Amino acid sequence: MSAGHTPETAAHAHPELSFLRKYIFSEDHKIIGIQFLFSSLIFFLIGGTLALFVRLQLGWPHTDIPVLGQMLWPHNAGRMPPESYNMFFSMHATVMIFFVIIPMLNGAFGNFTIPLMIGAKDMAFPKLNMMSYWFMWPAFFFILLTFFLPGEVAPGAGWTSYPTLASVTMPPGEGFESPAAPNSGISQVCWLVALIFIGISSMMGSVNYITTIINLRAPGMTLFRLPLTTWALFITAILQAMALPVLTVALFLQLLDKTFGTCFFLPDGLRFGNYVTGPGGGQPLLFQHLFWFYSHPAVYVMILPAMGFVSDIITTFSRKPLFGYKPMVLAIAGIAGLGFIVWGHHMFQSGMDPRLGTGFMLATIMIALPSAIKVFNWLGTTWGGNLQYTTAMLNALAFVSMFIIGGLSGIFMASTPVDIAIHDTYFIVAHLHYVLFMSSVFGIFAAIYYWYPKMFGRLMNEPWGKVHFALTFVFANCTFFPMHILGMGLHMRRIFDPTLYEWLRPMQPINQFMTISALCLGLAQLIFLVNFVGSLFRGPVAGRNPWKSNTLEWTAPSPPPHGNFETPPVVYRGPYEYSAPETDEDYLPQTQQLPGQPLGEPVPAHHH
Repeated sequence: MSAGHTPETAAHAHPELSFLRKYIFSEDHKIIGIQFLFSSLIFFLIGGTLALFVRLQLGWPHTDIPVLGQMLWPHNAGRMPPESYNMFFSMHATVMIFFVIIPMLNGAFGNFTIPLMIGAKDMAFPKLNMMSYWFMWPAFFFILLTFFLPGEVAPGAGWTSYPTLASVTMPPGEGFESPAAPNSGISQVCWLVALIFIGISSMMGSVNYITTIINLRAPGMTLFRLPLTTWALFITAILQAMALPVLTVALFLQLLDKTFGTCFFLPDGLRFGNYVTGPGGGQPLLFQHLFWFYSHPAVYVMILPAMGFVSDIITTFSRKPLFGYKPMVLAIAGIAGLGFIVWGHHMFQSGMDPRLGTGFMLATIMIALPSAIKVFNWLGTTWGGNLQYTTAMLNALAFVSMFIIGGLSGIFMASTPVDIAIHDTYFIVAHLHYVLFMSSVFGIFAAIYYWYPKMFGRLMNEPWGKVHFALTFVFANCTFFPMHILGMGLHMRRIFDPTLYEWLRPMQPINQFMTISALCLGLAQLIFLVNFVGSLFRGPVAGRNPWKSNTLEWTAPSPPPHGNFETPPVVYRGPYEYSAPETDEDYLPQTQQLPGQPLGEPVPAHHH
């Protein structure tokens, strides 16, 4: 993972660190990024497996699951009980959102790329950076612990953990043995603690990213010469820093409700069996406001970094300048700004005053504008370009197409009357999986194939990468597109057995088709796994700049040494000068000084 002390790295001769300090408790942003990457990939496997359990139950609700069923539910003839089903969909969403997509996009690629792309030696606060990774470990521990608690299954109140379902109290002195809903006892406490640790980790990361990007840019690297990856991570970090404290407070208050019998979210006189809530009287709706005030910006925390990666990848493999650089930056900022004032659209069902709902509705529809600017600019970048269909480029183009489909279905839901009709149906599940799962995951795959040579000094296998891409693309669409059809047929979300409802029975073959597609989608990821691990040892050696890209990270060795650059880089131009007339090559790195061009002089406007 680390280049040894060659003459190249003599410029940054550091004392040799022990294995523990170099790879485990590392302060090097590149190693921390790789730690986030490996941890998230492990949770990706866990989250995907949980999803397959959900799909098996929906496809064939009355059959026992072979082998596993007898091991897990011997008391139920090998069939999945309802509380286990609730647990599977709750934990699937929790793991994928908080343990895969956010740490992968922000933790792994944020850490790895930011200092390299701005020409810095490391992050502004290396020790804080190390802590941001190690604060994930208590979260890993507590979330996995919930699967092994005696007499409990993991939390089953949905990934949103709304009270009162989730915050049924356990009065002090009676121990933790009296939850009112199944698996809302000690396992729900572990869930809350895990998410609090993730929040602290993200806060540390965001402070570090903001400080690093503002203070540690190389000479000549003005803000409007930053690559869009860095811009997206910068704006995402601001989102995290502003919105996360609200969620953390909400989690703490729910934790107090559960452990000390407070009443922040429990209304006065609520009865659970022989237990009555204490005096005071809280408001379950308050939790929804606090939760979505973070979790709607969190949607953009999951998509904005991927938009940045995809912008860089599409430009690199179109071999022409990015179409509309400044509008792209402003569009990311616009999405982030609007992302703060639309959380109420998750609560159109809650009896909200229609005047308030209208405000949220208009703001939500407005978000389509900056999103559309980005889509048209990506299409403008590819138009007339010399396209190179590498695996990274195919995944980036898939990101754009999935984002368009998910975005179009989102316009329906932004409208309050339509949302009230379809909110509790699979149409919402389809929308969520298109804009979040499919877009983010194709963005992640694009980034892995693109930066893998910089991370590990070797290239992944391209032909197998394309096979993995094709299978993932086909089976992901076969899994999630039919959800729109089920949603139009009013198939409810979060139900354990669709065949209990007469009008849903004719649609059961669609559920079975989706389940088979989901199993094939899961199997296709094994190709990626073998390619990823095998290329670490067998992949062709990459060299510094295998993609002939312009941004700063490709001027450092692969993998970069401690301190990143042999000589501190100086920046002469923006990141997207492909096919520039001033040079014979079809790329012009940011660090290349043209004859007679002093530092800081803008490049001739050949493409404006």
